[in-house]
Amino acid sequence: MEVIKVTGDTFEEIVIGSDVPVLVDFWATWCGPCRMMTPVTEALAAESDGKYKICSVNVDEEPALADRFGVNSIPMFISFSGGEMKGSTVGVTPKETLLTLLA
Repeated sequence: MEVIKVTGDTFEEIVIGSDVPVLVDFWATWCGPCRMMTPVTEALAAESDGKYKICSVNVDEEPALADRFGVNSIPMFISFSGGEMKGSTVGVTPKETLLTLLA
């Protein structure tokens, strides 16, 4: 699978309505640490085997979603399961930590 770009119009269906855990990466193109995490999130998506989804939200394009989840610093990763927010972390984060958020 690939990282799924999510917008305000698709968030409910793709993230909240998902039948598998979802990790959402809140990021921006100008953010160096965000760009450092791109290969990590792409690898996680490629390895998912349908067990989870990796999604991304560009905070500059979707400020309402960033506000909804209290995103003040990026990159911020929020995990969802069963339509509910389960955990989060901010900043450059090891792949293993992101997998733990999906568990």
